Amino acid sequence: MIRDFLRRVIALMKKEFITIWKDPKTKGIIIGMPIMQLLVFSNAATMEVQNIDTVVLNRSQSVEARELLSRFENSTRFRTFYYVDNEEDFRKKIDTQKVQIGLHINNDFARNIKNGNGASLQVISDGRQTNSAAIASGYALQIAVKYGGEINDKKGAGINISVRNWFNPNLEYKWYILTVIVAMLSLVTTLILTSLSIARERELGTFDQLIVSPLSSLEILFGKAIPPLCISMVLTLIMTGIIIVFFHIPFAGSIILFLSSIFISLLAIVGVGLYISAICNTQQQAILSVMTFMMPAVLLSGFISPIEDMPVFLQYLTWLNPVRFFMVLTRGIFLKGMIFEDVFSNWIPLLIIAFITLTLASRTFKRKLG
Repeated sequence: MIRDFLRRVIALMKKEFITIWKDPKTKGIIIGMPIMQLLVFSNAATMEVQNIDTVVLNRSQSVEARELLSRFENSTRFRTFYYVDNEEDFRKKIDTQKVQIGLHINNDFARNIKNGNGASLQVISDGRQTNSAAIASGYALQIAVKYGGEINDKKGAGINISVRNWFNPNLEYKWYILTVIVAMLSLVTTLILTSLSIARERELGTFDQLIVSPLSSLEILFGKAIPPLCISMVLTLIMTGIIIVFFHIPFAGSIILFLSSIFISLLAIVGVGLYISAICNTQQQAILSVMTFMMPAVLLSGFISPIEDMPVFLQYLTWLNPVRFFMVLTRGIFLKGMIFEDVFSNWIPLLIIAFITLTLASRTFKRKLG
């Protein structure tokens, strides 16, 4: 029985691959468009940041240190401050992207000021968020330089400020934009191919042949879902190779975790595409539905602006968005070598989304067949 199931599914998969490959427009969509967009977005996209969240490790606990921190707290540029007492918690806040920057004040801060020596302040930024890191660091430097000038006038000692960018030391903008674009283009390709699959059958008049064939609704869904998934996986690997070889972006993580994350993320979007395809009668309707879905999905992914800057109800809504988690995974695995525990915590919502979307697509398809 399992052998017959696999034989029928593989036969439908072959048909899907042949149909996709023989259609010039589809080949252009799945090959030419993503690579072209990868090259265009790497040079054209820009971003902005506001409401900066900050982690503070204040080892000085002096009046001078508290006065400096009060300047940050009273600034309209900064929002939430997390005060920690050890390096591990400090690093974790930045690693998990709870904050955009960190402020590290040594225990000799006040003593150096009183002795007329330059006190040290270290500003740590999250280099994965290249644009945000540069802007946030700039705001921090403005405040620190202004305060340093004031205490220099009073006590003859300023502040020596050092800035470090974790995970992207030189703040190479392409490191951020290209790793995110790979995720976005992969999901768009998967969504387009799956959304067109059943709609194409209806438009060409071959859907009735599927209905009267010995294939069950589950076998049809498998046959329609697996080819786009395979094509998008291969395309993602091609784009990953391009940004490593031609843009010289170092791959810091595990290739196994990266491939697994791609598969789970694409699986989450396949159900959305199949649901769209099941409810649309023409390919034009399917394309319009894809565009309707993708615009809010991209806006709610953290690609345009940080999720932390969004209204609270929209922040909760982003948990239903697979694009958000795929972008976190690609950027994290690529640039910082994200460990399994952090990767798995992003897999969980993706697997839940995949279960919900695939179940919804299956039920809708069965209802349409009935």
